[in-house]
Amino acid sequence: MVNLWSEKETIGLIKELLPRGPVDRSASVIFTNALYFIGAWNEKFDHSKTENCDFHLLNGSSVKVPFMVSKKMQFIEAYDGSKVLRLPYKKGQDTRQFSMYIFLPNAKDGLSALIEKMTSKYELLHEKLSLYDQLKQVKVGEFKIPRFNVSFGLETSDTLKELGVVLPFVPGGLTKMVDSIAGQSLFVSHIFHKSFIRVNEEGTEVAAVSAARLSKGCSFSPPLNFEVNHPFLFLIREDLTGTILFVGQVLNPLDE
Repeated sequence: MVNLWSEKETIGLIKELLPRGPVDRSASVIFTNALYFIGAWNEKFDHSKTENCDFHLLNGSSVKVPFMVSKKMQFIEAYDGSKVLRLPYKKGQDTRQFSMYIFLPNAKDGLSALIEKMTSKYELLHEKLSLYDQLKQVKVGEFKIPRFNVSFGLETSDTLKELGVVLPFVPGGLTKMVDSIAGQSLFVSHIFHKSFIRVNEEGTEVAAVSAARLSKGCSFSPPLNFEVNHPFLFLIREDLTGTILFVGQVLNPLDE
């Protein structure tokens, strides 16, 4: 039932969230949530201008990838050792404004250093994103972004424990969440997560689903180039609140 629900809520993008085995008679409760986001670019790319170009991999080789091309002015800012691009989506009927941000290191093998820098200094990422409304559109020289699909799944309980999230995995750690005697023996045994993102000339489609199983017992003057031809970091954010909906890295646009 959980797999059918997740497939329905993500319009068929995510199937088989829960693998066979971990869900048995010891499972008392399964908490599940899903995120589905589809956004059209504020300025769509022209399909006829898409061209195959080299994308450089971390092992030194390269692959031919369809690149979306544009000569229109873009929201780009250059920082020490990297650049950031903001691609806004069309607004809906409310006041929210969603955007995709692409963080591109200058060095072809600079993604790991960029991620380490951002994760060790969260204020750096917050500072860059807080300036979204100050980004000015600039003229571009070479502007190319690869089409890509990302599909990813993992069991996250060990990762969360390493980050210090321990209480939910201890018997009785969820007592305050469940208003019954049974809650005194409930704990999280597994957390499964799957996500999918598709980026093309039209816009972006994103889906993400998580399930937790509970058990009993135990601006510039010259044109600025922005060629995303090597590994990069991206995220999707609601700009008014600063809420980050999705974040990921692309090492090879052809890998799904």
